[in-house]
Amino acid sequence: MPTIKTQSKGMDLLATLITLAVTIAVAFGGFLLLRSNTLPQIPTTLIAIVWGVASVILIFYSLNLLAQLFPTKTYNKIVPYIFIGPAVLIMGWYLFLPTMRSLYLSFMDKNSTKFVGLDNYKFLFSDRSMLVSIRNTLIWLVFGTGFSVVFGLIAAILAERSYIEKGAKTFIFLPMSISLVGAGVIFKFMYSAKFGGSEQIGLLNALVVAFGGEPKNWLGNAPWNNFFLIAIFVWLQTGFALVVLSAALKAVPEDMIEAARIDGAGEFRILMQIIIPNIRSSIISVSTTILLAALKCFDIVYSMTNGQFGTEVLASQQYKQMFTFHNYGRGSAIAILILIGVSPVIYYNLKEFKNREAFK
Repeated sequence: MPTIKTQSKGMDLLATLITLAVTIAVAFGGFLLLRSNTLPQIPTTLIAIVWGVASVILIFYSLNLLAQLFPTKTYNKIVPYIFIGPAVLIMGWYLFLPTMRSLYLSFMDKNSTKFVGLDNYKFLFSDRSMLVSIRNTLIWLVFGTGFSVVFGLIAAILAERSYIEKGAKTFIFLPMSISLVGAGVIFKFMYSAKFGGSEQIGLLNALVVAFGGEPKNWLGNAPWNNFFLIAIFVWLQTGFALVVLSAALKAVPEDMIEAARIDGAGEFRILMQIIIPNIRSSIISVSTTILLAALKCFDIVYSMTNGQFGTEVLASQQYKQMFTFHNYGRGSAIAILILIGVSPVIYYNLKEFKNREAFK
């Protein structure tokens, strides 16, 4: 019997080693083939898809075989790390290492050749254009997030009581299918202005002129032009808030609402004291998600004004410093500033997830 067990373990070890060798060969062989870029585009795309899927399957399979060589107690302890390990490594490679490199570059000069200390960070809080971008980013965070959540909640409550609930929700959610740049192009036509008596092609100015007013340059007057850009963001994000909050509203106990009505509570009091407290976690989740989107929003500003007329935000400033002015030190410092702004929100979300029963 010991001989049979020994032979079985030997065969398992051999199968594991062969599988590991095949996995390494497939992973690195495919990587080198794709890196050489010698094939036409379509074959390269097909090989990349097949190679990616096969590599992932082989990695998990070979690591699982390797874990099975250990005793059952040890296997049960290490198998969760086997399945999350590759994801953690990939996330570290694509997120942690670039973050550390950006932090390093933020202390260097324009060409990343000379250490300049905190000069780049001093620039962030002393340069006029940077101060404007910080102010505008705060406006985006407060009003972009606030209006999106409030309008989403109002639409969710009204849709729940409407006989066209599905159609209304679909209509409000439709803008989510449009990219930020696409939405920017649409609203650029809406905000278009023609002066000198020319016929207006922009919807807003056409209405103004129709009622006897003068056409206005909606995107040229700071700081109000920021709110016209935020309106695009709100138009897109309201649908997301609607869907999440609508699902949360359906989970509010109906008997609790009916009991409050029997006791004489008005609809506004029911909303403030029963509905909102019951969907508080969903409101926070939606708010933090939209907050992160607003903090990183670049597409709308770039496609509408390219940051002109006092509409710069931190994301657009980072893009310009990195790719227009080629100042990698300042661009990296702005990236770190954005990361610092994002970190408390991410920490709060992780803390909330940890406190939920499902994650205990």
